[in-house]
Amino acid sequence: MAEIRDVLFEIGTEEMPSAPLMNAVKQLPKLVAGGLDAAGLAHGDIRVLSTPRRLAVLTSVATETEAVHEVKRGPAATIAFDENGEPTKAAAGFARKCGIDASALVRREDTDGREYVFAEKDIPAAPAMPLLSTLFHDVIANLEWPNYRSQRWGSTHETFVRPIRWICALMGSEVIPVTYADVTSSNTTRGHRVLGPGDHIVAEPAVYEQVLEQAGVLSEERRRSVIDEGIAKIEAERAGAHVDTPKKVLDEVVNLCEWPTVLVGKFDEEFLAVPHEIICESMLSNQRYFPIYDVEGNLTREFVVVGNGKPENAERIIDGNERVVRARLYDAKFFYDEDLKVPLEEFRSRLASVGFQEKLGTVLQKSERMEDLALAIAQAAHIGAHAASDAQRAAHLAKADLVSSAVVEFTSQQGVMGGYYALAAGESPEVAAAIRDHYRPRFAGDDLPEGIAGCIVAVADKLDTIAGMFAIDEPPTGSKDPFALRRSAIGILNILRERLHCGYEELVGPALDAYAEQGLAFDRDAVAASVCAFIKGRMEQMARDEKISADTVAAVSAGSVCAPVDYFALAHALEDARESDPEAFENLATAYARASHLADGALGCDVDAALMGEAELSLMHATDAAREYVQTALADKDFKAVISGLAGLREPIDRFFDDVMVMDDDQALRENRLRLLNRFEAVFSGIADMGALAKRK
Repeated sequence: MAEIRDVLFEIGTEEMPSAPLMNAVKQLPKLVAGGLDAAGLAHGDIRVLSTPRRLAVLTSVATETEAVHEVKRGPAATIAFDENGEPTKAAAGFARKCGIDASALVRREDTDGREYVFAEKDIPAAPAMPLLSTLFHDVIANLEWPNYRSQRWGSTHETFVRPIRWICALMGSEVIPVTYADVTSSNTTRGHRVLGPGDHIVAEPAVYEQVLEQAGVLSEERRRSVIDEGIAKIEAERAGAHVDTPKKVLDEVVNLCEWPTVLVGKFDEEFLAVPHEIICESMLSNQRYFPIYDVEGNLTREFVVVGNGKPENAERIIDGNERVVRARLYDAKFFYDEDLKVPLEEFRSRLASVGFQEKLGTVLQKSERMEDLALAIAQAAHIGAHAASDAQRAAHLAKADLVSSAVVEFTSQQGVMGGYYALAAGESPEVAAAIRDHYRPRFAGDDLPEGIAGCIVAVADKLDTIAGMFAIDEPPTGSKDPFALRRSAIGILNILRERLHCGYEELVGPALDAYAEQGLAFDRDAVAASVCAFIKGRMEQMARDEKISADTVAAVSAGSVCAPVDYFALAHALEDARESDPEAFENLATAYARASHLADGALGCDVDAALMGEAELSLMHATDAAREYVQTALADKDFKAVISGLAGLREPIDRFFDDVMVMDDDQALRENRLRLLNRFEAVFSGIADMGALAKRK
């Protein structure tokens, strides 16, 4: 049994950006584990440590591979040797493939009673050191850096995301020889540039983290813990305060330091008069400072900064960061103040020079289309005149802030700044809120617009984009969706489902009409069908994401219920009913599929009761009662009752097929029974294709 030793492999570099560093941390365990497995080296769990200047792996590895007696079965002996007992081409080829001479092949009977040739080879144990040398070189070379260009240094051609300055590779106390570019491994690491500069000897992997800590370097887990604890302490000292720590920014800050020190700075009071969104955007995006809000949710003058130096230098670190943030916030305040001097209508007129899409015109034209579409949406959703007027006004001004200085500088605040400018210009709070919110939802899980006017403008904006891209025959593909049409469709469906409670099909026509009036040529009916199919496809995917089975989704999609709020309610009601009594629904689905197959729509639904037997009369009465019950339930949007009414037809349709020969030789009887099946099928018409559920088994 081979001895197991601890192994350390550290790649030391110039400071790496946070994003590629985190990406490499994900790759390392797979690369190392895959390499060890391929080399035949037994190993333990793999742990990755990272800082801005290093990527390290800690694990345990066997000192040598296991000796192996390898046996491979080849062709049958009758094929491997000729009549004279000489090896054939088949035997020679098999032996060559196995790395032995044909004369070394062994003949023996296998478990099936036939004689075969076997290649047997003893593979001795191999020492781990040479294997690890090759493996670790290949790990460095195979790390990928998407969206980042690798760099070269020195006189060699090897690359890495940042120049490699040292490699520490140990198995126990022995150095594993690894060379990459002009860097050769040793038993030394490097500490914090200020707190522990220079080389530090690592006697063995077990003391690696201790050496690093003594040299002013903490692991990613420790750094995150220190930052979290520091922020918690700051919040506790300011009862009810909240430090805003977006995950993306926090992850970056964790990977920008090796010895974090959590400090609090302040900016001048005058900046609190500027919208807090651009203040926070400036601090978070440009400086990676975390804003502090008071117990009432108002932005305070204080912010959290994470230093990477000695705690005793806190005052100097804070002073330097306050100087930097002051300059940044002066810029933000200047942009805001200058924007307030320009009327929103002036901003809007400048949109005539801003292109929306080459074939679809300018952003000003989009704004005009949104106004018209907003009224159509308000009418479809039965919104009152006041909210409809607010929505139209908000659509008129929604894109005006795109040419403002603040949004040009802080692009993520589009809409938000427009809301502030609208309030400053005397627009109603409802109009301002609609302008602010009309980009929502921007991503999965994002909030919907707060007000009805905002919901209308949001749908108008998103649907206008979808309709336009389909009208010029540029729908999203499997790999490209530059205008985020899928996300827009999901946003539309969520707003219609949760807030406006109308369908999307009646809105597609007005959206396309606005483009036709603009002079765009396209086949309106064909494009409308494509847009509806695209949106319906997103709705079906959303339903599947909500754990509704695929065949239930298919059944509901085959009906005419397409308003999102009704579609999802019907799908969930049908799914719940199937789960509560799966056998009954399977039988009903099978019977419906059979009836649908036999039914002949050309015969109509009028039946002659005089020609009916007991089972037929029972089905007719049950069908008529169910039709009235289901229509009432549909009008009330009580979809559980709809499904209950349909389920009640299971027993009479089962009895009908058990007792009645539908295709009777008597034409009058046969056609009367087919009309009865038409009558039965009509109850389900427009609700769901129950036959689709019969295919589940």
